[in-house]
Amino acid sequence: MRLPFLACRRTALGMAAAGALLVAAGLASAQGTWPDKPVRIVVPFAPGGTTDILARAMAPELSKAFGQQFIVEHHTGAGGNVGAEMVAESPHDGYTLLMGTVGTHGINRALYRKLPYDPIKDFAPITLVAVVPNVMVMNAEKAKALDIDNVANFIGYAKAHPGKLNMASGGNGTSMHLAGELFKTMSGTFMAHIPYRGAGPALMDLVGGNVDVMFDNLPSSMPQIKAGRLRALAVTTSQRSSALPDVPTVEEAGGPALRGYDAGSWFGLLAPAGTPPEIVNHLQQEVVRILRTPGVSEKLLAQGAIPSGITPAEFARMIASEQVKWAKVVKFSGAHVD
Repeated sequence: MRLPFLACRRTALGMAAAGALLVAAGLASAQGTWPDKPVRIVVPFAPGGTTDILARAMAPELSKAFGQQFIVEHHTGAGGNVGAEMVAESPHDGYTLLMGTVGTHGINRALYRKLPYDPIKDFAPITLVAVVPNVMVMNAEKAKALDIDNVANFIGYAKAHPGKLNMASGGNGTSMHLAGELFKTMSGTFMAHIPYRGAGPALMDLVGGNVDVMFDNLPSSMPQIKAGRLRALAVTTSQRSSALPDVPTVEEAGGPALRGYDAGSWFGLLAPAGTPPEIVNHLQQEVVRILRTPGVSEKLLAQGAIPSGITPAEFARMIASEQVKWAKVVKFSGAHVD
């Protein structure tokens, strides 16, 4: 998954330093004392998943930076569409933000026949917060019982026992769902899809042995992998993750049928369209600063998330390109939601 965030961090930092005083002046003249009340960060999935983890990593730091509380709220359902629609319809005054994802702003437009918001026209992109791989994980005890310790064994078992395995995800249209659908199509296997209202509840059922496999975002699965409750079979990106250097990619482990497999995830802050650019730019500059704070960056990297911080314009271009990419993946997988 090739996203323009590494090189762009230097650009973002330069802009942050050069424009800080102008932004402050613009805020004072155009928006008075913004923010003069709490700001909501809407997470469109249930607690416990990577979207929630990243929002909760950013909220206290933003609260310190702006002197007002940034409060994480959950509005779940329909693969993130419920929360995204709520933010799209909120006043464009800087007091309601969305922690958007590759699902809400890259996948859903192609996956859903009727999307209740326009991912481009209804939002003002602020910045990409982080990029993460997904990881193919099984309940460790179940994997041991079925003698599955790698992707090749998994494929062999699935083909020998068609319909016996099921696949959890954080909801229809999430990157977890599409990563699994792409795997099924390319490997010629079948797993019944069981969507949840977020990665957190799905992960709980996976750890409990109630479902068989999940293509989860790495940060939410990492504690369970380290604790030995989950077995990581592969990461879904084209390169290995530095957080799990001994775990191969799906492409590496899956053989010729999975050559070219690549399905990572990303997460970013957005505001309703029409939010004053002074607010958008100030938020982006503070997020860049926060992501460079050693405590924050080290925490994210340890969980498998790669901090970003690109400019609003760069994030807007990235969202447009991601929609083109994922439309092809959705068509290839045959997945759709009415």
